[in-house]
Amino acid sequence: MKTANQILLLLLFLSEISYAQGKKEIKKNNIKFISITDTENGKILSNKKSEFDKNGETLEEFDFDKEGFLKTKRSFKYNKDGDVIEEEEFDAKTKLTEKRIYKFNSLGEKTEEEIYDNLGRKVKIHYYTYNLKGLKTEKKTLDATGRTISIRTYSYTFN
Repeated sequence: MKTANQILLLLLFLSEISYAQGKKEIKKNNIKFISITDTENGKILSNKKSEFDKNGETLEEFDFDKEGFLKTKRSFKYNKDGDVIEEEEFDAKTKLTEKRIYKFNSLGEKTEEEIYDNLGRKVKIHYYTYNLKGLKTEKKTLDATGRTISIRTYSYTFN
């Protein structure tokens, strides 16, 4: 029994290491799925599972609650540059709860993020601006009617 527990802990450790791998390693090793499980009081529970495409991009992520039951599922779509252009989140019953659509400029910088509710109604939109170095300088959030909700500014200090 002690050996079985040691093997289980080793597998858990290895799954944590592989999940921490970047897109390059996922692509290089042709990884299709990564699963993370937790063992508590002798019970093995699902924690997270991710599915990847041949380029190492995440296609779907599944998050589980503390009892190991599905909590949320997220699916992703990408443009030719490997940027996420659409993200959908589903609840445990696979009902759409939120959709995000991302837009990028010619430099590959995210310029817009539209957020929709489960009925496809736009909830809010984020606009991003960047300086000449490509550093984000502002995130402006508007509600569905176009009214500004918030503005976050970013400033940088250099050596």
